[in-house]
Amino acid sequence: MKVAIPLGIGILLIYYSLSSATPQERAILWNNIKDAPPVYIAVSLMFGILSHLSRAYRWQYLLQPMGYHPKLSNRFMAVMAAYLANLGIPRSGELLRGALLTTYEDVPFEKAFGTIISERIADFLMLLLVVGIAIVLQTDTLLGYLHEQNINPLYTVLFLAAGVLLIALGFKIIQRAKTGILAKLKDFMAGLVEGMKSILKMRNKWAFIGHTFFIWIMYILMFWVIKFTIPEISYASTGVILAAFVIGSFAISVTNGGIGVYPISIGALFIFFGFSKEGGEAFGWIVWGSQTLLVLVLGALSFLLLPILNRKK
Repeated sequence: MKVAIPLGIGILLIYYSLSSATPQERAILWNNIKDAPPVYIAVSLMFGILSHLSRAYRWQYLLQPMGYHPKLSNRFMAVMAAYLANLGIPRSGELLRGALLTTYEDVPFEKAFGTIISERIADFLMLLLVVGIAIVLQTDTLLGYLHEQNINPLYTVLFLAAGVLLIALGFKIIQRAKTGILAKLKDFMAGLVEGMKSILKMRNKWAFIGHTFFIWIMYILMFWVIKFTIPEISYASTGVILAAFVIGSFAISVTNGGIGVYPISIGALFIFFGFSKEGGEAFGWIVWGSQTLLVLVLGALSFLLLPILNRKK
């Protein structure tokens, strides 16, 4: 159900969006997508690959303090396989990523997963920074759009804060347990905490921060360059593009990989800024489609190559 419901919502939204459009609007949407210059899509894909490589490289800074030195190739393939898993079951990729590193690099799962949580915290802070910049550049219009769409980013922050508090409470309860299943979880939690604390023990803190900024700059650039595939969107300001990036970042988690929701949300935002629905949705479909195809190809290859390149494991 966790897979079927989000996927069903995405498909339903696609059907509703296309069925509510006139034949002329559907034709314009399709022509915008079909006529997109491949060179800009190729550049966007290049930025996407660089972000994934940087993420895989950055991971070593969290693993080294615990004495683990997995190969870059295995780290990269684990990252791509995780992205592919997220398309099927949202948030399953983080678990798979830790499991793959355990399987092929003998890194204890709880420690590997702890480093992934630390990564996500760093990425969430970067998202907040991008949101802040977008709000500064488009304060009135972006807040008006969020209100119009009944989207309140504060709820996301509060939800995450509540999650952190519940996790902290769970840790306290487990630490005090002396018998039963909770007591058996102590060692696992100890390893998880060690993995999370690795971010505080890094020798290369500035390199980690540099890679974190690089990853998010690549994210923005792979999004920004697609604007040149749609003539009317090519005139959009940096503030509008950042606002669309922020909306897309929230929309991507609603359904499996953002199917349906992502392009429709992007289209709605561009309408709010005075662009056509067809141009905005075409932009969203090109961004979503190209990056999803990249994940499908590299993720599938990673699943195939990991056991082949690690036969001894």
